[in-house]
Amino acid sequence: MATLVINCGSSSLKYAVFDNKEALITSGKHERLVVNPDTGESHGEAVTSILEKCRAYEITGIGHRVVHGGDRFHQANLINDEVLAAIEEFIPAAPMHNPYSLAAIRAAQKAWPDVPHVAVFDTSFHSRMPRRAYTYAIDHTIAEKHNIRRFGFHGISHQYAAGVAAGFLQRPMDELRLITLHLGNGASASAVEFGCSTETSMGNTPLEGLVMGTRSGDVDAGVLMNLLRTGEFDVESLDNMLNRKSGLAGLSGISNDLRELETAAADGNKQARLAINVFAHRARKYIGAYAATMGGVDALVFTGGIGENSASMRARILQRLEFMGVMIDEDKNLDASIQADNQFAVISTPNSRVDVIVVKTNEELMIARETQKVAAAQKKSAVAASAIDEIELPPIPIAVSARHCHLTAETFAALFGEDAEPTPLKDLSQPGQYACEEKVTLIGPRNKLEGVRLLGPLRNVDQVEIARTDEFRLGVDAPVRNSGQVSGSAPITLEGPAGIVNLTEGLICARRHIHMHPDDAALYGVQDKDEVSIAIVGGDRDLIFGDVLIRVKESYKLEMHIDTDEGNAAELGRAASGELNQSDIDEPADDDIYRNVAIGKKLEL
Repeated sequence: MATLVINCGSSSLKYAVFDNKEALITSGKHERLVVNPDTGESHGEAVTSILEKCRAYEITGIGHRVVHGGDRFHQANLINDEVLAAIEEFIPAAPMHNPYSLAAIRAAQKAWPDVPHVAVFDTSFHSRMPRRAYTYAIDHTIAEKHNIRRFGFHGISHQYAAGVAAGFLQRPMDELRLITLHLGNGASASAVEFGCSTETSMGNTPLEGLVMGTRSGDVDAGVLMNLLRTGEFDVESLDNMLNRKSGLAGLSGISNDLRELETAAADGNKQARLAINVFAHRARKYIGAYAATMGGVDALVFTGGIGENSASMRARILQRLEFMGVMIDEDKNLDASIQADNQFAVISTPNSRVDVIVVKTNEELMIARETQKVAAAQKKSAVAASAIDEIELPPIPIAVSARHCHLTAETFAALFGEDAEPTPLKDLSQPGQYACEEKVTLIGPRNKLEGVRLLGPLRNVDQVEIARTDEFRLGVDAPVRNSGQVSGSAPITLEGPAGIVNLTEGLICARRHIHMHPDDAALYGVQDKDEVSIAIVGGDRDLIFGDVLIRVKESYKLEMHIDTDEGNAAELGRAASGELNQSDIDEPADDDIYRNVAIGKKLEL
């Protein structure tokens, strides 16, 4: 049993076959394909050739790398008519990739009609970027009309590299703040905050961001308009310059190959030196920016052709980052060698506060993993489909959480007095939790919010949860976090009857989530830390709550939690219902099936 991966480029096609234990069976590459932009027939012919080579293997799933999926796909998807239509829709945004991926998919479907075909999108890993990160500051009506926003690319590589780094650190990705740098002829950086890409350097197209082999990266848009006004350039020639005659090649006038530029620079070529310095400076600037947006960083991760192989470029980029706690072992950096059986090398010193890791990217393996997940979920769903009608599932109540705080014993004493104890007012729906009579005042740079209720019992970390509207009232910027993830979050001042406490961190906007007892999780076919989407039906308008985190614990009672802003926006009535779309689940449970979920009463704290 094996998974075939087809990684389609504009003029090449790579393939790999993995067994179900992720061992590589065979791989190959078709290069210099004759490109027909209308039909992509050459890519289809290459797929037919792959078929002949792979007849000896029992192919149980085929994964296709697709560069552009827009903002619709948060993870790998089983290919159906809707997915094919979306890939075709984004051809104008990715004309050098999507048409040929589409042709390869159709040829593969024709050759293997009875196995699941899965699309793994370069954009998926970045699809959960917060609105502030993906929005361009242009007329919002024009942006909405033409779908102008930042999408990000190289997501498969960034996700893979982040996962390898988390494995080395022996910590879950959802506890880490990582900066991944995919450096090669195409180059991009990503801020991976608690398991999600929250910033990335490529934007609406792969042209934005870092300096690349032949692409410019960031350029003042005013410069481009001035070039058009000269009459020397039209849209096509400007596109050609920015994508094919800029970057390292344009700066140096020599080559887009860093190895050739390093040789020329050593011989005294000033333009080669400039190209190298601009490349390193731009990457270093993004590292600093992403560390600031995340409020800290646990590790820097290098991958891609340059990131994996150029010790000198890594050293240049990492210069002057000692203030961040980055300490490099020069010998380890020079000796870093990533072999087929060695996924990574660590080049930081043992006392470095920030680990620096070099990872050999493996997009094909990542695509195979995602394909196997989706194929397994489809198989389980098909087996269980006949039993769906016989299962009557309980509703999932929605609790609309007003602003509140969880305090440590030390903070509680400072606010209410050394001898004070929390006074229970009423029990909450979650067993063992209660609302207290005690309230505090939140004081921000702009304003204050009075009467913010304390929830009990006391905890081992201070956490204050507010809604987006509250942010603007207070004049603060609170990150969206899972409960308990307060490291690097926003500061806030608390005032109580006995004193004032200045918290350096702890203010968050809580991520929407569903509490489940293990029995509920088994019934719904989900696991702890799965991510699902809930489609609300029966109301005045269609709404979908995406990226809903599943939290499973023995002490939990079935309930979905959203904040006040979301509750008000959804206008949910007591009879509202919805569907839990388990095709969005990252890690399918053994008994994963698709079911309808009724969403019940609306609760207020």
